[in-house]
Amino acid sequence: MEIPAPVLKNMDRTIQSYEESAREYNAIVAGHRPPEIVDALRRMMQLVPAGGTVLEIGSGSGQDADFIESLGGVVRRTDAAQAFLDLQAERGKKGELLNVVTDELGGPYSAILAMAVLIHVDREQVAPVLSKVFDALEPGGVFLAGMRIGEGETNGDYQTVYWAKDRFAEALEAAGLRLQWDTQWIGRKDVRWAGFLACRPPE
Repeated sequence: MEIPAPVLKNMDRTIQSYEESAREYNAIVAGHRPPEIVDALRRMMQLVPAGGTVLEIGSGSGQDADFIESLGGVVRRTDAAQAFLDLQAERGKKGELLNVVTDELGGPYSAILAMAVLIHVDREQVAPVLSKVFDALEPGGVFLAGMRIGEGETNGDYQTVYWAKDRFAEALEAAGLRLQWDTQWIGRKDVRWAGFLACRPPE
């Protein structure tokens, strides 16, 4: 499916913004993960078999991947911004460039993680991305996503798309992913977030 030029332009601007601000972003989030995210990651890992591989889309500075590894998980770290991969490389962590909109995801994986990533994906591109997630999961595999809750979108340095909680749940179901659990929390600057844990049904 061809991706419209305005969508690519917005995506490139968002990635470039992260290329320029990766270290600043890392300084803000380093050492701090909301307890709701930690709980969601634990719930995801309870459904990952021993030795199962987790694809993390948008690893950023790698905190969530570190935590998953501490629980015994095997993580494929990826990000669309080279600057984040460079930050992780400085700690001896290997990551790969991956753009969830334009690239294939590989697999099959026992789990796929996308925390605060699909908020930067054009609304019309989310369905194709969720379809790729479904295809990349092994039967019974799980998907954990963190989304900003609200209406509309903003287009400053970053394109940020807001979703009503039930609308994103519907998008998961439409992609064949069965919602297992969800949660909500208030993040920095009073931003409303929701976490969704869904699974590809066993065959």
